[in-house]
Amino acid sequence: MTTVQRNAIPTPADGLMVYDTTARLFYYYVAATNTWSSVSSSSSARQNFKRIKSTDVLSTVLSAELAAGGGARYVLNAATLYEINGQVVLDRPVELNNAYVQGLDTNEDVIVRTSGNIFEGATGGSIRSVTLSAPAGSVFNISGAPTQNLIFRDGIVANSNSVGTVSGMGLVFFSIIQFAGNSNGITYNNIGQLLLSNMGWAANNSGTYERLTGTFTSVEKQGGFSQVNGSAVGFDVSASGLTITGDAVMESVVFTGTNTAGYIRPYATGTYPGYNFNNSWTVRAAGIPTEADTNAVGDFSVDYAVGTGIGVSFNNSNPSNIVKIGTASSVSTSLNLFRFSTDGVPNRLKYLGKKKRIFQITGSVSFQVPASGTYIIYIAKNGSAISQYKVYGRGAAINDIVVLPINGTTELATNDYVEIFAQRYTGIIGDIVVPNMTITIK
Repeated sequence: MTTVQRNAIPTPADGLMVYDTTARLFYYYVAATNTWSSVSSSSSARQNFKRIKSTDVLSTVLSAELAAGGGARYVLNAATLYEINGQVVLDRPVELNNAYVQGLDTNEDVIVRTSGNIFEGATGGSIRSVTLSAPAGSVFNISGAPTQNLIFRDGIVANSNSVGTVSGMGLVFFSIIQFAGNSNGITYNNIGQLLLSNMGWAANNSGTYERLTGTFTSVEKQGGFSQVNGSAVGFDVSASGLTITGDAVMESVVFTGTNTAGYIRPYATGTYPGYNFNNSWTVRAAGIPTEADTNAVGDFSVDYAVGTGIGVSFNNSNPSNIVKIGTASSVSTSLNLFRFSTDGVPNRLKYLGKKKRIFQITGSVSFQVPASGTYIIYIAKNGSAISQYKVYGRGAAINDIVVLPINGTTELATNDYVEIFAQRYTGIIGDIVVPNMTITIK
């Protein structure tokens, strides 16, 4: 009976039990008080729930949602759970409106839109345990605000023209999603926190699987795989202006496939030869190069013929002033620079990583002396000599060549730099000449 029918029973017997289809509860009649009491009187039925079956006429069961969408879309009721039962074919798009859409069996509970998009609008919500398919449209066309969250997990996106676009949200969390047979992937744009966990992109997808554009506070892509065949692209970070204001991590993702051009479409600027990402990223994924501040390395070498080289002039006192080896016209060569640069300055290695860390500095300096004398070589940080790593060398006669090793450690933060300095400790006033110097920092 409905609630109206139950209340219309004339003179119910004491203890009469009725199942109320409106409230979805059993009630029994208490003659002493002339009232109906629910069997579970300590708890009320859940009111914010709807079951949508494959046989339902959507315009009927979702009439209120259709009215809220002006007849053009279904605007779901906020904080309401919509259970998908079987295959539901949409005739209009859905705006989540911070509702919950959930199936019980991902393979059996399916939402299909044969033409047009499935989810549209400016609000987020939660989607779970369903298969989504939009053969002639996009699964997502959502552009929300930083106060909105979108959660999609334990699902499948299959045989769609496009997975679509999600933009402007504060949090987007996709977890344990299988993508199969989609012609185009998904674009994430201007997301506060983007979390992608255990995403599986099968080889029968095409286009660009995942693309980032705009500004993100943080990005984490953890686990899963991307099988990238033909001209498909697994992950695209090439958009101009793509910015990570916090940190970005790609960890334990497996990239495989026949695309010989590369699984990643790399940053247009800010990356390094042979790599894909800029300094905002920490990347440890099978099939693509590892990129992290912990792998930062830099080197340079100075190589002149004996008798020529970089002249280093000191003042007239002993010990003399401490002077950088090299001038603007000096020549040096770098073969390995990852998250380091020379800053356009000879004899300098500047750290470009985002995480402060301790580096090992090794190498050697060869110099020719003007007469007998003792000299000191220093590692310098940000223009100041680090005295604990100074190395002494002595030439016995004019044109003697002294070779000294360089070995030390120092902590570097972003844009800190290392150079090599020299000092005359004793000896005849005059310049030393440096024909060879090789430095590696890692």
